[in-house]
Amino acid sequence: MLRQLFKPAWAVVLIIIILLLQAFTSKAGGEVFEIYLNNKLILQQAVYKPFTLQSLQLDKSNINDELVIYYHHCGQPGKGRSIAIKDEKGTIIREWKFADGDGRAGMRIPVKELLQLDKNYAHANLSIFYMSQQLPKGRALSALQLNGRSTTWNSERDYWPAWAVRFS
Repeated sequence: MLRQLFKPAWAVVLIIIILLLQAFTSKAGGEVFEIYLNNKLILQQAVYKPFTLQSLQLDKSNINDELVIYYHHCGQPGKGRSIAIKDEKGTIIREWKFADGDGRAGMRIPVKELLQLDKNYAHANLSIFYMSQQLPKGRALSALQLNGRSTTWNSERDYWPAWAVRFS
C-alpha cells in the first residue's frame, strides 16, 4: 500500500524538477547576425527577440574600410548566402554572393562598393538584406545611410496593424 502512494509522489517530484530545469535553460539556436566595420562590432541582433531595424551610416571617411556580416541559423552559417542592397520597393540594386562557410565564415563587402551606390541612388531608401537557402525571401539587417544623407527605411510603415490604421 505504501509503495503505491510513493509512485505518484515521485512522478510529481520529477515533473517539478523538469520544470525548474527548463526555467534556467537559455534559448538554444535561433538566428543571430552581427555587422562589423573593420573588426569593430557595430550591430548585433538576435532575431528571436523583438527586432529593430537600425541604420548603418557610411561616408567617404570609410572608403577603405570593410564591412563583415555574420549570419547564423541555429549556430551554423547558411548555405547559398548572399547580401543584397534593396530599395524601398524591394528591387535588388546590388548583390554579393558568398561560398558556404563553416564556423565564423563572414561575408566581406568593401565599403567602397557601397559608397558607389550613392551616385545613382542618392535619394533612394536603401537597406541591407541577407538571403540564403534557409531564408530565401531574405531578412532586412539594416537601413543604409550614405555620405551623410538620411536614407533610412522606416519599417514601421510597412507593418502597421489593421487596428492602428483605423484609429489614426
